[in-house]
Amino acid sequence: MRLVVKIGGSLLTDAAPDSLLADVAKLAQSNELVLVHGGGELVTQIAQKMGKEQRFIVSPEGIRSRFTDRETVDIYTMVMSGLISKRLTSALAARGVRAVSLSGLDGSLMSGARKKRLVSMDERGRRVVVEGGYTGKVRGFNPDLIQRLHAGGYLPLISPVAIGEEGEPLNVDGDRAAASAALATKADAVVFLTNVRGLLADGQTVERLGIGEARSLLPSIGFGMQKKVMASIECVEGGVPEAIICSGVGPTPISSGLSHVGCTVIS
Repeated sequence: MRLVVKIGGSLLTDAAPDSLLADVAKLAQSNELVLVHGGGELVTQIAQKMGKEQRFIVSPEGIRSRFTDRETVDIYTMVMSGLISKRLTSALAARGVRAVSLSGLDGSLMSGARKKRLVSMDERGRRVVVEGGYTGKVRGFNPDLIQRLHAGGYLPLISPVAIGEEGEPLNVDGDRAAASAALATKADAVVFLTNVRGLLADGQTVERLGIGEARSLLPSIGFGMQKKVMASIECVEGGVPEAIICSGVGPTPISSGLSHVGCTVIS
């Protein structure tokens, strides 16, 4: 089975849960597994310690994102592709998993295009246009490197840094990076791990959604979950049989999600 698993940054502010790492190790024994990780909160913490205040903008749709200038993208790459990736590869190695940490820069694995302009809302609720900086959108994903790593018995671990048209690093959304990986590798399922039990409505987990139902809910959910639902829709429309949003905390978080226990399944 081909699986892409996105580990949300909310699960990585310190060490990843032992139960999650153990589940990854078990699944990697008999599946072609790709991990994609987030970690924006840790990027913010490290940047502030370095004296680089972080700026965030909110789109007219209510989606909050980091404004990424050149200094910020260097810090972003350092934390995502260095600190977080190496923590995870080290923790997985301790469990017998031969993980290889990659960014989109490595082997031109994941290409992106810089967003020339970003539209945001100011404190008065007015639309303003700002330079896009080094924020990007994933444009391509090369599955060849992934296939070669799987053939050698390695587990690819990908950080959400794409390579731009001039070879520059780009800050890209981790959920959309996972979606691109799932589509390019023709995954059987994509799993988005977060700190809640899927999409909630009136305090209850929405167990199953079709594409149309999922799209109709987008305006009424928070930006963090909204991005996961958008990425899920993109995957299913592109041919991935199912996208699963579930908690990364629990005895077997990924396996439980694949069994449709306590999660949201979009198909």
